[in-house]
Amino acid sequence: MESRSFRDCQAWRAEGLPLSTTSNEACKLYDAILHQLLQWRNDETLGGFEGCMTAIKATDPNFVLGNVISTGLELIGTATCARINPRLAEDVKRTVALAKSQDITPRERLHVDAMELFSQGNFTRACAVWEDILVDHPTDLLALKFAHDGYFYMGSQVPMRDSVARVLPYWKPHMPLAGYLNGLYSFGLLETRLYDQAEKVAMEGLALTRDDAWSVHSVAHVCEMKAEVDKGLKFMESRENDWQGSDILASHNYWHWALYFVEKGDYEAALQIFDSQIFRRCKMTGSMLDTVDASSLLYRLEMEGVCVKDRYRELFQVTKPHSDDHVTIFNDLHFLMVSLGAKEKDNTRHLVEGLRDLANDPGDNEQHQLAGTVGVSMCKAMMEYEDGNYSDAVDLLFPMRYKLLGMGGSDAQRDVFNLLLIHAAMKSENKHHKKLGRCLLVERDAWRPNSPMTSRMMQRALALHV
Repeated sequence: MESRSFRDCQAWRAEGLPLSTTSNEACKLYDAILHQLLQWRNDETLGGFEGCMTAIKATDPNFVLGNVISTGLELIGTATCARINPRLAEDVKRTVALAKSQDITPRERLHVDAMELFSQGNFTRACAVWEDILVDHPTDLLALKFAHDGYFYMGSQVPMRDSVARVLPYWKPHMPLAGYLNGLYSFGLLETRLYDQAEKVAMEGLALTRDDAWSVHSVAHVCEMKAEVDKGLKFMESRENDWQGSDILASHNYWHWALYFVEKGDYEAALQIFDSQIFRRCKMTGSMLDTVDASSLLYRLEMEGVCVKDRYRELFQVTKPHSDDHVTIFNDLHFLMVSLGAKEKDNTRHLVEGLRDLANDPGDNEQHQLAGTVGVSMCKAMMEYEDGNYSDAVDLLFPMRYKLLGMGGSDAQRDVFNLLLIHAAMKSENKHHKKLGRCLLVERDAWRPNSPMTSRMMQRALALHV
């Protein structure tokens, strides 16, 4: 670590972000983890995230923010949770106890509070605490990034955008990682449908930091939401060498690439990306981002009439161990896609019943509260669709279409549920539903003009002679 220009105790103090440890090495490791977090990259020369987190605990086991960043990253990854993972629950408990036993800064104490709230499923209060930190410390990247992710999981699009806008003036070009704020801000802009501004900010970010995979990702979203398919394909291809090294985000960027092919109706090209990149990486990493992308891509292809049942069965081996997680509704619905696609009826029942039990006694866990208002009904709708009960699926889906934002994800990711409603409406025997399907396609065409997929679906709807 000594050979790299990561910040030591004095450098952090000079930036007004003192760390309560006397170990320069621990401070540098904390910085190294932050760098990898913003770059979406396991830097093998540093030992990757795992190596750095192991080293930081070994270097100073009592370094509170070292424990916060390690435990917080595991929590925010949503691949497990303190409710079902005793070791993770103990890590949270130990960090809270450490903070109480030491004379640490108010900022560090707030970080511990936010991490504990997030571990309890109280994302709203966790984000409020991170925002409190940013009022006094606008250059605290850990607070900014964790708030950004927390808002994403709640579908809080405007707060996600404004959280970055508020701190931007305090960041100067010479500051470490300053260029990566463009990507964060751009993502908030595009999720509030300010597409042209989002693209401009992302491209400015890429001019500063060519390998910023999150800025590339923002441009990919803009092209997806505007159905600028050829532009998106050219852009992803031209930048591939820059972003594919960001191993944590690479699969997701390939997913966006594959979506352009689904939009065009080039299913073979989409499957080729699924096999060579998305599923391969998902199997290797087990990351939730990679897993939900793989699930969603198969579900979209299946709705388009592509046979993917063998791939579902393979993917089920990845999703099955997460059937009891229930960290986010968004994840659960994607696990359900695979369970249904693989015809695993017992697992499907187990997953939905587990979610229903938590919805009946959610406590402060906001995702479990959401299970009662949205999650369980969405599961039922997907099960009805799978069973060919399209009319029942429409009756369940249509009243919820504007409530789905609260379960998080991006507009592009949640679009799979818009498509599910349209397909269910067009397949329903109910004439009113068929008309509804056409209305939804007209609506889709209005906010996403020139979409090849919408045109294909409209042709199909017209053929139904409603």
